[in-house]
Amino acid sequence: MAAPDVPPYKLTERRIALLTPAIGVIASACAAYFASVRMGAGILVGAMVAWISFHWLESALDGLVRVSTAQAGSEEAGVPIGAILKIFARYALMAGAVYVTFFIFKVPVVSLLLGLCALGAATVVAVLYELWRPEN
Repeated sequence: MAAPDVPPYKLTERRIALLTPAIGVIASACAAYFASVRMGAGILVGAMVAWISFHWLESALDGLVRVSTAQAGSEEAGVPIGAILKIFARYALMAGAVYVTFFIFKVPVVSLLLGLCALGAATVVAVLYELWRPEN
């Protein structure tokens, strides 16, 4: 059962945040065993970048919601610069991870992209869980 003070969407966000690295580690281990260690490392790096990106986006949007709620009805509503920076820093993080992983460590870029898909896979699993057990 969900705690009464925690909104249901927060529980889903928590599941996605827990499932992303778990799926990344499992996929990385499978790729390292069946393909190569470099492929597994790329998937793991991609999954961790997706996880960090998800957390930054979540905290930035939570901050925007808090500020917009607090400033409701105010003529001088402002957007926090930190929230905007976190939203755009996600893309800089992804670009930097792709550059370092591909050009410096010579890891296949496909493996990094597959690792980034761990966030999407975690979201699908979380949604299926919500459909199967809607009370949680």
